[in-house]
Amino acid sequence: MGLLLHAEGNGASTSQRLVKSFAPATGELLGEIHAATRDEAHAVVERARRAQAAWGVLPIEERCERLLRLRDALVDRVEEIVEVISKECGKPRGEALTQEVTVTVDLLTYYCKNAPRILAPRDIGLHLLKHKASAVHYAPRGVVGIISPWNFPFVIPMGDAVAALVAGNAVVIKPSEVTPLTIAKAKEIWDSTGLPEDLFGVVYGFGEAGQALIESGIQKLVFTGAVDTGKRVAAACGANLVPCVMELGGKAPLIACADCDVERTARAIVFGGFVNAGQVCISVERVYAHETIHDKLLSRVRDLTKELRVGNPEGDGVDVGAIIFPKQIEIAEKHIQDAVSKGAEIVTGGKRRPDGQFFEPTVLANCNHSMTVMKQEIFGPVVPIQKVSSEEEAIRLANDSHLGLNAYVFTKDRAKGKRIAARIDAGNVVINDVLLNYAAAEAPFGGVKQSGYGRIHGEDALREMCETRQVLSSRVPEPSKDPFWFPYSGKSYRWQLRALRALFSRGPLLERLGKLL
Repeated sequence: MGLLLHAEGNGASTSQRLVKSFAPATGELLGEIHAATRDEAHAVVERARRAQAAWGVLPIEERCERLLRLRDALVDRVEEIVEVISKECGKPRGEALTQEVTVTVDLLTYYCKNAPRILAPRDIGLHLLKHKASAVHYAPRGVVGIISPWNFPFVIPMGDAVAALVAGNAVVIKPSEVTPLTIAKAKEIWDSTGLPEDLFGVVYGFGEAGQALIESGIQKLVFTGAVDTGKRVAAACGANLVPCVMELGGKAPLIACADCDVERTARAIVFGGFVNAGQVCISVERVYAHETIHDKLLSRVRDLTKELRVGNPEGDGVDVGAIIFPKQIEIAEKHIQDAVSKGAEIVTGGKRRPDGQFFEPTVLANCNHSMTVMKQEIFGPVVPIQKVSSEEEAIRLANDSHLGLNAYVFTKDRAKGKRIAARIDAGNVVINDVLLNYAAAEAPFGGVKQSGYGRIHGEDALREMCETRQVLSSRVPEPSKDPFWFPYSGKSYRWQLRALRALFSRGPLLERLGKLL
């Protein structure tokens, strides 16, 4: 790749620290970037604030037209982006292309096409104050901060950035210290478009850089990451009165009903469990298979999993790439050890590979909720399967979790699938498919319980990138003296009392109007 950004010195002070990026598939040092100090982070935000002042007053149609230049640049340089993502994350190029770049470009196109309608002032009909007109206007917030994770280092921050920019804000992104070079490439491409460079800022660094961003005076923060980190970030946002969106962990259940298409369900489990080496917040993290199809489904999942090709994505014919963050290998091993000690069976996989940062796609059978693998987020290529005797049991177990981001239901009866979906505690439920909901630009995405709060994507998320401003005006000429203003009198009070009873008492209209007399 050849990208190597150096900071001066290599001492221990914050001003001299380096953010280093290593290729998880080979261990190669890909690049080094200076970690911003608190003052440097605040300076990036201040420059973004000045750039936003001019950007935010542009007509929304003009902003969208200009942002299409970014879309065009991303398409023109797509292979550069894919190369950086693939190297830095150790994921196959096809995944980098379809799941990161394509989704981002589609979201940008959707918002640029529809934002003028979505963010147009909206009239509100007033049920009581008929002499008044009310409209909601959507005004840019200012500077939106984005703290993004390492598993999808392009689509997650860029999707949030796109929404913020369309809405008239500036953005400052703090990427994960594990994968900084992907956003460095995005920033390089942004700067090449002729759009205001300071409108899209980046702060590289570790936890203190994120803290500095929150304390810099931003008007909103979007955080994507682990639950424990999210709690600390939310507390910091609360202390600084920064509105925030929390996109946290997931433990997505898949319910395989007795009437499911076993072949499609098996393939969905394998793809949904092992894409990006299982490092997806909406991965299939646990399966509840009805006893009548359990054995057949398990056998097919085992066979399909054994066919997966694991290795360095720089070569052809690789399905499952590397583990991006080494600690996730240890986490996977602990879950598997716990499950086996409590009676689970390793159907296939279960071990780290000796030739790099790889872990075998693993399927576990005979699982139950005494095992951590069924209760805690894995974030690795491990799929545990539990046999259930009924759909009711499956629903109960699916809801037995502190997380609620995605869930999946497989059945040939669509009506039944929707009934089951309505009973699952999750922000998103997908029937007879996996993962695809994240790519639906029109649909809101987010979690419940400890999977976070707030939504990204869709119309409401775009509006939430704005301050909501209500404008109230008169439909008729205003009198010089308003009867509800000073001075008060006993007479005005009695008329107001009669009006209340006429308006809100039960009974026929004529009887209620009589209360005014």
